[in-house]
Amino acid sequence: MGKTKDVREAVEAELGFDPLIDATNITVRNVNGEVALNGTVPSYPQYLAAAAAARRVTGVTSLYNHLQVVLPEGSYRDDTMLTTAANEALERNITVPDGVEATASDGNLTLTGTVAYDAERVAAESAVAGLAGVRNVRDDIDISYDADPVDVDLHVQDALERSALVPDDSDVKAHTEAGGVITLTGHVRTWAEHDAVVDAAGRANGVIDVRDDLQITG
Repeated sequence: MGKTKDVREAVEAELGFDPLIDATNITVRNVNGEVALNGTVPSYPQYLAAAAAARRVTGVTSLYNHLQVVLPEGSYRDDTMLTTAANEALERNITVPDGVEATASDGNLTLTGTVAYDAERVAAESAVAGLAGVRNVRDDIDISYDADPVDVDLHVQDALERSALVPDDSDVKAHTEAGGVITLTGHVRTWAEHDAVVDAAGRANGVIDVRDDLQITG
């Protein structure tokens, strides 16, 4: 019971500490390191920031972000205006290739199109996440990249070895299937280490998608 309470209180403290988060309407549940965030936040960036804050806490092994974005008055945009703003933001971002488009429905943005790298997909999400009126971002972007699975494995392993957050004695393994899908297995100590592994793998040449089977030991 004490450990459960400690993790919950630590997550609550981290949420309250982060100046980018209004934690007034957030409740935290914890069962043996599996943390759930419930309640509401006033913007989509705060939805993302709350999840990132919880992952920073020692002892959090799984995170379920059930927060709802409830926009304050004055932050709403009709679907036509939000669609236009989102597509303009995508066009201005030099990392996002031509052909990626956004469509809004009740504040929910859906991204479509094709990119060559996962980093370009992430850049598209980041380009629209902070727009006023966004309640959620759904990523339906396809990644198209033709690469030999053996070469992809080598790229991923090199990326993991370069990462300062992945220890030399890490037992993390990466297996590439046809089509550039990477499966990560092994153990990491913290969410920071977990995110470093996933990020390093996702940025490697030829990676289309990352399947995360990592275990966080806490």
